[in-house]
Amino acid sequence: MIFKQVLKSSPLHRRTIASLSALSETHQSISKTCRDFANGELRPIASKCDREHLYPIDQIKKMGELGLMAMSVPEELGGAGLDYLAYAIAVEEISRGCASAGVIMSVNNSLYLGPILGWGTLKQKEMFIKPFTNGTKVGCFALSEPGNGSDAGAASTTAKLEGNQFSVNGTKSWITNGAESEAVVLFATTDKSQKHKGISAFVVPKPIEGLEVGKKEDKLGIRASSTCSLFFEDCKIDKANILGEPGYGFKIAMKTLDSGRIGIASQALGIAQSSLELAMEYASKRLTFGKSLLKFQTIQNKLAEMALRLEAARLLTWRSAWLKDNGKPYTKEAAMGKLAASEAATFLSHQCIQILGGMGYVTDMTAERHYRDARITEIYEGTSEIQRLVIASNLIKEMGF
Repeated sequence: MIFKQVLKSSPLHRRTIASLSALSETHQSISKTCRDFANGELRPIASKCDREHLYPIDQIKKMGELGLMAMSVPEELGGAGLDYLAYAIAVEEISRGCASAGVIMSVNNSLYLGPILGWGTLKQKEMFIKPFTNGTKVGCFALSEPGNGSDAGAASTTAKLEGNQFSVNGTKSWITNGAESEAVVLFATTDKSQKHKGISAFVVPKPIEGLEVGKKEDKLGIRASSTCSLFFEDCKIDKANILGEPGYGFKIAMKTLDSGRIGIASQALGIAQSSLELAMEYASKRLTFGKSLLKFQTIQNKLAEMALRLEAARLLTWRSAWLKDNGKPYTKEAAMGKLAASEAATFLSHQCIQILGGMGYVTDMTAERHYRDARITEIYEGTSEIQRLVIASNLIKEMGF
């Protein structure tokens, strides 16, 4: 893989992130490689892509060439063969440059490739993983519906077995990568009497007859990534395209969301890190009452709180990645990381605007884009309210109550 070749030749770099120094040389090199790419390829175009809703197709292809679009996929399937901590570090650095590119990367890695890697057959992996590792193709994850919100077990989209095919009918909403994707991990009810145990997962090629892609949503933030609805009307899917076994869908979705939350937490960290850097840079140059803002205790207090929340969230996120890499339970920890990081992104981007004052409110500065991008991190892949329920339910279980 090109990514591994880059790592071998990439020297370590100095960072404002103190926790990075505790990581291996490989992980530090991944951080530098991704930061250099973000600085050179993503930051210069991020505002234009946000303003004009442009999918960064050339940059995504270059990310694929680096191995970033399939980081934990084994090399024999075309991936980089790296661990989840490497993935978390990479998503943060990419999102620091462009949060939209970060979520495109995260969805392809965690939500699309992840379940196929975990539950797909050899044939499915050949067809739906290998072509999606180099950035020329991306996939998407279709779980949410107009009426089920956070209730993933209430899938009204149905898949009825007719001979050797399933006939799928229903609507999936809020699908990231929905417009550009060339395959879908789809969840549909195959047995209504079994409720959430009657949900099955499928991998569906795109385009396909019976599947219509809705308009791109005009969103508050992450506007360079597409979000749209998928409409299924008598869409025929081969029986061979089911993931795992019939009725495994809810289990697959929940486990996929656990790992996906690490990706979204990392995206939030990237937004937060960029907000802190911008606030520090501006405060060092802005003079008031004859001295820079950095000399005022009120600004120092803000920066201290920003740094505290960012580092705490980062360590929680890295801990969940480490647990996953070592085969240990990480559902609660992933929820903690996602909750802490998303709320940190909102807080830091808010404080960044406060420090910049009027300059933070205009589009000439990136502070307002960070603020808009941060908001979604508290919503998708489980709202902050859902994360607290996940944490509490696991805590109750662990303590034997």
